[in-house]
Amino acid sequence: MASNFYWKAGSVLGLTALALGAFGAHGLAKHVNNDQTKIRNWTMAAEFQLMHGVALLALSSIPSTVRRIHPAASPLILGGTIMFSGTIYLLTLKREQFRALGPVTPLGGLAMMAGWATLLL
Repeated sequence: MASNFYWKAGSVLGLTALALGAFGAHGLAKHVNNDQTKIRNWTMAAEFQLMHGVALLALSSIPSTVRRIHPAASPLILGGTIMFSGTIYLLTLKREQFRALGPVTPLGGLAMMAGWATLLL
């Protein structure tokens, strides 16, 4: 059951990463006054989101009879990706409105790293 959830979550991350990446490439510049730092940050967020969406697809497709995956890996990767990429998107578009979420970005990065680290267990 959990693997089905993470398969769908990975698919949603992939779909939305492509849509947000396309917006970043074709529409973001006018919203951020062509600020290249903001455009690079947005691109990085979309790339990380896509990579971690694919990771969730891969993890959810490994049968438990083949390899036991630590149960914290997928939730950490999913939660971390939402926290990391999500806050970058929000801060890029509306920094003043979402300033309080700034500390969530590195916590999301740490959660993603922890998810990868659990794969070593």
